[in-house]
Amino acid sequence: MTADLLDIRRIYAEPAAAALPRGKEVLARFPAAEVVEVESHNRIDELYGDETNVNRWVRIKREALVLGVKKTLTARPNGRSADFIAPSTANGCAMACAYCYVPRHKGYSNPVTVFANIDKILGYVGRHAARQGVKPAPNECDPHAWVYDIGENSDCSVDALISDNVRDLVEQFRWMPNAKASFATKYVNRELLGWDPQGRTRIRFSLMPARDAKLLDIRTSPVAERMAAINDFVAAGYEVHVNFSPVVVRDGWLEDWATMLGELDAALDPAARAQLAAEVIFLTHNRDLHQVNLGWHPKAEELLWRPDLQQVKRSENGSLNVRYRTGAKGQYVSALIDLIGERLPYCRVRYAF
Repeated sequence: MTADLLDIRRIYAEPAAAALPRGKEVLARFPAAEVVEVESHNRIDELYGDETNVNRWVRIKREALVLGVKKTLTARPNGRSADFIAPSTANGCAMACAYCYVPRHKGYSNPVTVFANIDKILGYVGRHAARQGVKPAPNECDPHAWVYDIGENSDCSVDALISDNVRDLVEQFRWMPNAKASFATKYVNRELLGWDPQGRTRIRFSLMPARDAKLLDIRTSPVAERMAAINDFVAAGYEVHVNFSPVVVRDGWLEDWATMLGELDAALDPAARAQLAAEVIFLTHNRDLHQVNLGWHPKAEELLWRPDLQQVKRSENGSLNVRYRTGAKGQYVSALIDLIGERLPYCRVRYAF
């Protein structure tokens, strides 16, 4: 385990979660941690909604862990990156990417919450996939399999440092002929190389120019390390795609993307190139997150908060998001797609927005 990423000193545990086998395993993994009983993993005053926590942002991520029970099990239709969003086995993250959307919902801190009722989650996912039957036609998610994103609200590579939830899912999907798992990651966890996924799990390594990542991808694996890991994960039986995300527009942005794409091309072996595909996602930022970031990482906001380039759009929950202006954004997208076609002609772009 990477000590500078996780040094768990306090575990907030729902009694029902602590009593489950997975809960007991997690508690045993951190025997020196103080265990604090909580009524609900969603309502912990000293973690969520306290604006003074912005001063302890990274410390809380490193030292706190929450253990809960996932009470609502649903597989939401997605249709872009995946066909369905599977029920979460975790929520929150030990990393601290400046553009992460999770803090908008959880308040001023979002350490990892592990859901201990993994048997219920596995059962639900298995039954849901069985009900889908054979995929009737190819789509941008996959030509044959129903794709389930298993890491919408967390980074599964980091979650695997804490519990066996992710491994249990990867092993279950190994035997599901009509479905595959998928998750995006910014952390290289080489323990996953021994899991034998047999092509039924898709890992999407998120990439951006190193200049941006140094400022925005806090506490993650370096971009060069992520690129260097792709060949090994393909050889270990994973399908490996890349997420070019988020794409941040600034002076010289396209030139830096050209450099990074060249580095990626040089890093890939023939097997990795033959199966490579990409998602391209331009930055969407949020006014509330902007205010949070000003309290702990204001330099990031010089790139993320650009009123001169962005327009406001109110989300379904009423919050104010900003994204690059209509018209100009289309030009940015086209320019990057053309560059990918030039530098990585074998890389299929699954979608871009």
